[in-house]
Amino acid sequence: MDKFLIDGPCRVKGKVLISGSKNASLPILAATLLFDQPVIIKNLPRVRDINTMFNLIKSLGSKVILSKDKKTAKIINSKNMKTFASYSLVKTMRGSILVLGPLVAKYFKSKTSLPGGCLIGARPVNYHLEALKKLGMNYEIKDGYIIAKSKGRLDGKIIKFPKISVGATENSIIAGCIAKGTTILKNCAIEPEIKDLSNFLNSAGAKIKWSGRTCTIKGVNSLNQTEYSVMPDRIEAGTFCVAATLARGNLEIQNLNPKIIKTELNLLKKVGAKIRIEKNKIFIKGPDKIKSIKNINTKAFPGIPTDLQAQLMVLMCKAVGKSSITESIFENRFMHVAELQRLGAKIKIKNNRATIEGNTKFIGAELMSSDLRASVALVLAAIVSHGKSYINRIYHLDRGYEMIENKLKKIGVKIKRLK
Repeated sequence: MDKFLIDGPCRVKGKVLISGSKNASLPILAATLLFDQPVIIKNLPRVRDINTMFNLIKSLGSKVILSKDKKTAKIINSKNMKTFASYSLVKTMRGSILVLGPLVAKYFKSKTSLPGGCLIGARPVNYHLEALKKLGMNYEIKDGYIIAKSKGRLDGKIIKFPKISVGATENSIIAGCIAKGTTILKNCAIEPEIKDLSNFLNSAGAKIKWSGRTCTIKGVNSLNQTEYSVMPDRIEAGTFCVAATLARGNLEIQNLNPKIIKTELNLLKKVGAKIRIEKNKIFIKGPDKIKSIKNINTKAFPGIPTDLQAQLMVLMCKAVGKSSITESIFENRFMHVAELQRLGAKIKIKNNRATIEGNTKFIGAELMSSDLRASVALVLAAIVSHGKSYINRIYHLDRGYEMIENKLKKIGVKIKRLK
C-alpha cells in the first residue's frame, strides 16, 4: 500500500491549477444512465472515485470511451441495460447510491447495494428512498440491497426534504427529469455541484428551475445528446487556500470562480491571509501569525463545508490562541484528531465540538489516514511539521485529489510517494 513521505517544514509558492470537481462529476455520470443518445463529459478529475463510477456504469451496460488524458469521457448506453448495482462496486463509495434514481426512472426497476465510503458517520439513505417513494418507487431492503420497482414512469409530486441532503436532492432531480408531470422539491441542498448537475441536465433538454431552496422540474419524455464540462473542484481549491495560509505561502490558484468559495475566503481573511481575486483566479498570501477564530461551524452551502473542516482544524492548531470547531453535518468526522495529536496538537473533543489550543509546534511522525478529507489534513500538518512524516493509507487521498503530490511538488513541498 502506498504512503507519502513529507519532509517539513515547507513554504509553498507558485501556481496551482484546480481539477474538475469530483462531487459534481459523480451525479453527472450517474445521470448519463437516463440517456439513449451518446453523452460527452469534459473536465473530469483523474481520481479513484471517478474510476469506481465508470466501473459501475460499465457494469450496467454503458460503454465509456476515454480521451488520452482521461479527462473527457464519451458515454454510450447499450440497448439492453442492466439494473443490478453490485456490492463489490458500491461498497467503496457513497456516491454509488446515485444510480438508484436514474435506473428506476428509466428502467422501472433496480437492485442497488446499500453504499459504503468514508467512515465519517451514518449518512442514511432514507431521505433518498422516501423521496423516490413519493415519486412512485416501491422498495424493500433485503440482504443489504435496495430492491426497487415502479409501475411504469414515475409521477411528479411535491416533496419537502425533512433535512437538507445533497445526495437525496441529486437523486430526486435526476429521477424527476423524466417523470410524468411536475416535481417540486423543497428544502433542497443548493451546493454548486447540484447546480452543475441541473445545468448538465438542462443542456440535454431537461426543464429544471431554481428559486432559493426550491427546485421545480417539468418532466420530459427523453433527453438529447449533449457535451458538458464539469465545474472546478471547490474543495481542492479551498484546501490549497488553507495550505497557503498555513505555510506562509504565496499561491496563485487558477481555473476557479472565486464566488463559489466566498465563505471560505472570508474566513481566511479573518485569520490574516491577504487575498486578491480576479475572474478565474485567487492570489493568496499567508500571514506570519495566524489569528484564531472562536467558533467555526460547518453548515450546508453557503456555509463552511464539512469537507474543509479537517483542513481548517490544522490551521487553527497553528493559530495564536484558542479556537473551536463545531461539526454540524456528520457525527463521526473528527477521526483525524488522534493523528494530529501524534504530531503534537492539543485538541479536546466533546460531542460534536473540538477545542483547539493553538500555538502548536508540529513534530513529524508516522500517521494513518482514516478518510478522504482527514488524509489531506494530515498532509497539510506534515507540510508545517519539523522533520519527516509518513502518511499511510493514502488510497483515501487518491479517491478525491488528482495527482496531489505532483501539485504539491510544483509549489515547493518535499513529498515522495513510497510504494
